[in-house]
Amino acid sequence: MDGATILAGTGEGVFAVAGGEARQLLESRCVRDLARIGGRLFAGTDAGLFRSRDGGATWVLAGLADREVWQVRGAGAETVYAATQPAGLFRSEDGGATWRELEALTQLPEAAGWRLPVQPPTGARARALVIDRADPRRLWLGMEIGGVARTEDGGETWTVGLPGGNPDLHMMFAHPARPETLFASTGYGRAHGEAARVEGAAGVFRSDDYGASWRYVWAGVEPRYSRPMCIDPRAPHALTVASAPSARSGAAEEGGAQAMLFRSEDGGGAWRSLCDAAHSPSAANFHGLAPDPEAPGGVVVGTDTGEIWRVSGAAEWTPAASGLSIVSAILPL
Repeated sequence: MDGATILAGTGEGVFAVAGGEARQLLESRCVRDLARIGGRLFAGTDAGLFRSRDGGATWVLAGLADREVWQVRGAGAETVYAATQPAGLFRSEDGGATWRELEALTQLPEAAGWRLPVQPPTGARARALVIDRADPRRLWLGMEIGGVARTEDGGETWTVGLPGGNPDLHMMFAHPARPETLFASTGYGRAHGEAARVEGAAGVFRSDDYGASWRYVWAGVEPRYSRPMCIDPRAPHALTVASAPSARSGAAEEGGAQAMLFRSEDGGGAWRSLCDAAHSPSAANFHGLAPDPEAPGGVVVGTDTGEIWRVSGAAEWTPAASGLSIVSAILPL
């Protein structure tokens, strides 16, 4: 990716990374997600949603300043969704100029129990959103902690399910060639604390019926606490997932994060490590993760130590940047 640019969302804002150098484009606290929709760039942050119309050269606050924006997705050029903490889902039909909350979501009876297992009690976050490419009225929203909310009418009505009984949803993606197939990464969190670390308590789940039912596809993989995930839009649509022992795993811990990066080319049937000798396991934890558009089967990954790496499908690691704060979002341009 010598001539291309990687946008990195960090704890201090958005940076453009090219040629081994990082240049700050937006100063903001905790960038959670980066997206390109309809020729615009969006940055979901702890201080609301920012938008750029000129490739990241300038940014404006597009709204939701009282929310943490954890994920941004588009349905066409003008329809934009933002998933937030406190748990909520907002929709814009004018490219992010104005927003409306889909209030039926938070009016669900289950919503009263959506919370993070911390003290003092903290409301859940909506952090994973999938929009059906064939039918944009069908949405799935993953809650941490609360499960998967599903709508088939654009958010007027919702049903809630728990993959394998697990309410701790982190990331979700649909299979690029089979929209009925979804993947979800999960952790140990429960509203009352952490679940026992037994088989099936955390890891990756797969649905082949639009989220109506789920099966565990992480059996035998260690560590099981899975969070970052991406799926390659190119065949064979490799699914890449990062995992660590717990939510608290990080480079600052004694012994490091003990994190791993795994790959499946068959939808979760079999997994292999994408880590090289220096990252088996990794002392730094993995956060930002995205397919590498210039290397089929490759990914770009960001760490809690401020590094960005390109990782090939053959598990070859090439440094792209260092010296940043925690890299939570990656968007190759």
